[in-house]
Amino acid sequence: MTDGPDDSRPANERREAAREKARQLRTTQQRKDRRNKTLLTGGIVIGVLAVVTVVALIIVSAIRPTVPGPKNMASDGVLIGSGLKVTPTPALAADAKPIPSTPDPSGSVVDIRVYADYLCELCGDFQRTNLKQLEPLVKNGAVTMEVHPVAIYTSHSAGTKYSLRAANAAACVANYSPNAFWKFNATMFMSQPKEGGPGLTDAQIKKRVSAAGAGKTSEISSCIDDGRFKTWATTASDRALSGPIPNSTVKKMTNALLVLVNGKQYTGSLTSAADFKAFVLQAQGDQYSSTATPTPSPSAG
Repeated sequence: MTDGPDDSRPANERREAAREKARQLRTTQQRKDRRNKTLLTGGIVIGVLAVVTVVALIIVSAIRPTVPGPKNMASDGVLIGSGLKVTPTPALAADAKPIPSTPDPSGSVVDIRVYADYLCELCGDFQRTNLKQLEPLVKNGAVTMEVHPVAIYTSHSAGTKYSLRAANAAACVANYSPNAFWKFNATMFMSQPKEGGPGLTDAQIKKRVSAAGAGKTSEISSCIDDGRFKTWATTASDRALSGPIPNSTVKKMTNALLVLVNGKQYTGSLTSAADFKAFVLQAQGDQYSSTATPTPSPSAG
């Protein structure tokens, strides 16, 4: 008996078998190498294609045709005056600078400007507290109120971008049914959604459009659905945050609410109608002192 495998074949046959085995191993390895190379090359190609796709999307996004801003918001705000009517202005080109509205130079009309985010709780406090007493003053022409919807809390609504969608909806109303804007703006702060929550759905916003008595509801609905003025809303918000704030002693917005009366910032109580009325009368008195012909102060009575 001998140790190891019994191979009684002649030496030349054994050598030939060994060579054949080596050849098979080489062939198998070559196939594996080719397969690995193919997989590697395919992976690189897929990776390159992914990068190219991302770059292409960025380029397409950058060169996507821009949409003009909303009509009646050339100043980035809606100017509401006598009869609660909106001052008409044309739609500006997407890259055009806003045109600030001009306060009454005589000082006889109080100029109130409110920059507010529809998700901002403090903004809601101010609006709910003061719109009722301001409405008759605006209606009779003693006060103008310019509303600037801003989207500063866009990332504070559980991923729904409610602030941006709400500002877009406001621009849609201003564009298609401007004289419903006063009531629409008020309804957006009634039963206001909580900060940090998802906010209103687009369908719920559309119900508030209808509740405000807006016309052209189909056009407004389409405008809300396609986010027609979202780019404008973002740009207008950035302008307010970076400043300057036109016709004002304030350089820029520093939070989601800014209230100006004849260019001066109101920093008093947001839940006291009496405090705000006193500030309005004081601001008007200061304006009168710089004009040649004072006129009576506005009164809600």
